[in-house]
Amino acid sequence: MPLPSATNRPQPILAWLRLCLAGGLLCLALVSTGCKAIKPSNNRTWAPDQSKLPIGDIVGDEVTIHNVRNCRYASADEYIVQYYDKDVRLSDVQSVDFIVVPFKDSPSVAHTMLSFGMKDGQYLVSSVEIRKESNEEYSAWKGFFNQYELMYVIGDERDVINLSSNYYKSDVYLYRTIASPKQAQELFVDVIKRANELAARPEFYNTLTNNCTTNIVSHVNKISPKSIPYDIRVMLPGYSDEYAYSLGLLDTSIPFEKLRDESKINQLAERYRDDANFSQYIRR
Repeated sequence: MPLPSATNRPQPILAWLRLCLAGGLLCLALVSTGCKAIKPSNNRTWAPDQSKLPIGDIVGDEVTIHNVRNCRYASADEYIVQYYDKDVRLSDVQSVDFIVVPFKDSPSVAHTMLSFGMKDGQYLVSSVEIRKESNEEYSAWKGFFNQYELMYVIGDERDVINLSSNYYKSDVYLYRTIASPKQAQELFVDVIKRANELAARPEFYNTLTNNCTTNIVSHVNKISPKSIPYDIRVMLPGYSDEYAYSLGLLDTSIPFEKLRDESKINQLAERYRDDANFSQYIRR
């Protein structure tokens, strides 16, 4: 039997459809209003690996970063939480690498990070993340509705990269960028200042508008205006490496597919997971 057309559909059905539509709009409005009423806070019972926010003191060429994370893992959920303070000379920051970690079940979506290289061969990762409360897990849907605070994790590569590659078992791609030492230093300072802002004035994470990739884009465009125009690949960061390549921000001397293949570091990260020279070996 064919469905009744709009002109001969029984009035009770039309009334029911209107009621459902009105109810749905009302629910959406109530959720939106309720979310706006929630205020971000840095005072909650946080997951142990996100209990401390990084804070940086910048005095001329001297930078002291407090609460650099350096966890050691037995599994993704079992780890020893470690933090330390690190003194860095700004003039020692020489490079910045772009890291892309596609989601296993949805590779068009990815987590993106920056890693800053120093003269002495050490690296510090900046990872923009949701700040999870105890026993809380990430949901992209919840991320639209002010359910997570935003935080910067500044950490050791043997923590942050190992966690993604060896414990979450995600593909990890590490790309050298073309940033000059001066640009890397300016980007590093802007990251530290942003981390300080969030420690003083918490913000909510948003799945589309305030996430790992949008913050990286904001940093780059701040030091080099309009370097990264808006593109759908910012909203789908599983393609952000391809976008960065198209903008000339990565090595374009070889085809992108070859560069991507060469930039996957999982095998090296597995082989050298506990090595003191981890950062050097994954860049072979």
